[in-house]
Amino acid sequence: MADATRKMPPAIEAAETPVVQPAPLPKKRTRSGRRWLILSALVLVAAAGWYGWSTYGKQSTTDAVVTETPVRGDIENSVTASGLLSPIKDVDVGAQVSGQLKSLKVEIGDSVKQGQLIAEIDSASIETQIEIADAEIANLQAQMIDKTAQVVLSAATLTRQRALVAGNGAAQSALDAAIAALATAEANVDALKAQIRKQQATLKDARISLGYTKIYAPMTGTIVNTSAKEGQTLNANQTAPTIVTIGDLSTMTVEAQVSEADVGKLKVGMNAYFTLLGQPGKRYPGTLRQIQPTPATENNVVLYYALFDVPNPEGTLMMNMTAQVFFVQSSAENVLTVPVAAVRQGADRKSGEVTVVTASGARETRKVETGIRNRVRVEITGGLDENDAVVVGTGSADKAASSGRSNSRRNMPPPMF
Repeated sequence: MADATRKMPPAIEAAETPVVQPAPLPKKRTRSGRRWLILSALVLVAAAGWYGWSTYGKQSTTDAVVTETPVRGDIENSVTASGLLSPIKDVDVGAQVSGQLKSLKVEIGDSVKQGQLIAEIDSASIETQIEIADAEIANLQAQMIDKTAQVVLSAATLTRQRALVAGNGAAQSALDAAIAALATAEANVDALKAQIRKQQATLKDARISLGYTKIYAPMTGTIVNTSAKEGQTLNANQTAPTIVTIGDLSTMTVEAQVSEADVGKLKVGMNAYFTLLGQPGKRYPGTLRQIQPTPATENNVVLYYALFDVPNPEGTLMMNMTAQVFFVQSSAENVLTVPVAAVRQGADRKSGEVTVVTASGARETRKVETGIRNRVRVEITGGLDENDAVVVGTGSADKAASSGRSNSRRNMPPPMF
């Protein structure tokens, strides 16, 4: 037993005992490789996507266009301005005599006829002046009787003195005194005549002033303003106080303010029209009557007044209405037009080029003849028909759609206000 339990030699023990080797790490290396493969695949996919977008996406963006067919309609080229309406004629009716405004027989908006009584001023003071002038004339006329008698007496005395002097019955000094007395009497008569004429003129002036206490309309029109009230005291010694203003509203004048950059485009006699804020679709036509040479300056902007008249039989046009004014330089009706953005204008302004999309989808450049041009559209007089698809813009699909909507708005007639 002792031999059985005896330990075996080291060599034999080493041969019989299995050797434990460190575990290999193949799994870790396998996972790392997979990660690198996945990462490489993602990079390839991203590169392919970027290449596809940069190549095909960019090409589709470049190729997107907005087209529009020519539209048949009216077109005009005009100078626009803003202005105010005023009566073609108005007058301030004032008082020529001082006194209390006894009665005002009209109100704003009333229609009056020429010669119609519209106001009265208290005439008591003037009537008193007339009575005084009448009495003074009567006094002078009574004095004239006395002075005339003195002339007759002096003339008789002179005749008698001449006879006495001729017969040596009186001295020469008595004859001289008689001559002087007659001259004095005649001078007194002449002075009285002058005083009577003066007093008669004063009486006439007082009677004229009495007439001025009744104020009549100097023209047919409408009362557009009242500046005085009944009971108010009017002082006409320095200036004639205004009582009412009468305007002829049967015809209105448009006073348009035109910038100095555009005034050179206007000519007297050219057609014009205006629209109102409350009636944007209605045009009021007229003819340019006057361009006032003296400008007005507002905020360092030089503006000239261009005037034209329009009839107002229904009275719908009122003072100080704001008008959007159009002075027509040229116009055409029922013609083909395209947006301005579609035409590359030539140097002669009568020709140009457009890009047209054919039925096969190809694009071609076509020469066209142009006519009237404004800020929105161009008249096409040759080179296109109503079925041509004209390129008016390019861009991405979203931009093209947006451009189409914007272009559609631009193709609409310009707003009246």
